[in-house]
Amino acid sequence: MKIYTKTGDDGTTGLQGNLRISKSHPRISAYGAVDESNAILGIVLSHELNDDIRELLNLIQNELFVVGSDLSNPNLKDEKNRVTLSMITNIENNIDKFESELSPLTNFILPGGNLVASQLHHARTVIRRSEICMVILNEQEKINPYCMQYVNRLSDLFFVLGRVLNKRNGHKDIIWQI
Repeated sequence: MKIYTKTGDDGTTGLQGNLRISKSHPRISAYGAVDESNAILGIVLSHELNDDIRELLNLIQNELFVVGSDLSNPNLKDEKNRVTLSMITNIENNIDKFESELSPLTNFILPGGNLVASQLHHARTVIRRSEICMVILNEQEKINPYCMQYVNRLSDLFFVLGRVLNKRNGHKDIIWQI
């Protein structure tokens, strides 16, 4: 099977169910941003990481494929490869677990610190963009609401993990100063 099909040369792409839509459609923007965030996680995972963070990010990479699959299937009656409440609950549990390592925030902080923490902040901003795209899409065509909830929690987790990685590597939070 060749990687190129030439079917998208007209500016359309295929969805599940043999549907074709414009590559400019909000659905494509939504799962494209999810894919971009996943690619950033691939960069993060190329670094040396603590086992607990590596294991979680590996799981999230696979779950982001589920998010993309969910978004690429406009038939909400088809329940295969859908984001679930348990996926969201797992993210929340991990936020609570990792946040327990941190001192409470008293100021806004800037993205940065070490390289891998900065890359997680980058992934956070891209996943936020995917959430915006999902909201726009959902205003036009209903999507699985768990998709938006999952990425909303995921951006929070990436923020917390960025702080944790900085702390574990001896970097302080970068406080916003005006």
